[in-house]
Amino acid sequence: MSTVTIPWDGGTVTGRFAPAGDPGTPGVLLAHGAGTNQDHPMVVALRDGLASFGFPVVTFNYPYTEAGKKSPDPPSRLLACHAAAAAWCRAELDPHVVLAGRSMGGRIASMLVAGGEPASGLILFSYPLHPAGRPEKLRKDHLPEITIPVLSIVGTRDALATMELYDRWVRPLPTFTTVEIEDADHSLRVRKASGRTNAEALAEAIEAATDWLRRLT
Repeated sequence: MSTVTIPWDGGTVTGRFAPAGDPGTPGVLLAHGAGTNQDHPMVVALRDGLASFGFPVVTFNYPYTEAGKKSPDPPSRLLACHAAAAAWCRAELDPHVVLAGRSMGGRIASMLVAGGEPASGLILFSYPLHPAGRPEKLRKDHLPEITIPVLSIVGTRDALATMELYDRWVRPLPTFTTVEIEDADHSLRVRKASGRTNAEALAEAIEAATDWLRRLT
């Protein structure tokens, strides 16, 4: 694990690079969710899990988390920083980069590729289709514009992507492949009644992502 500095128009942010040993595999740029940073346990688990299967992974902080703030930056700053991190990966890691993100990080990544950002694929961990308790505020309009392969990993109890709305607006999209994590919430946590642990549910998500990445390559 190494720490890197990623420049963007507003200054610099810190990144973490988990190298992998398999040559020819695409690099993965993994973005964190709102209210967390790249050192959040779930982001670290996703990063290290993907790297353990041979995929080099880069994480990064958005400007607000780099500054120690809790409230996310305006979308324009998030997009600019994310695009700069993607450009850094293409230059320093591999020209074939898969964008990935948890919750808000996935949403920003999806907005980038919908707008034409070069990427070999997109992985969405718990895409926030709508705010919790506000299903009328759908974040879906740009999704049909995505033309690259997309893997969407969603928990069946996700309060930010209820299955009824997900099935209506996301699952049918032609470039999307959906993997459900049974009984998982937005953080991919499961109840004891599911018969699995949170770690096992997260391992399911990582395995699904690595299988998809192998098929992509």
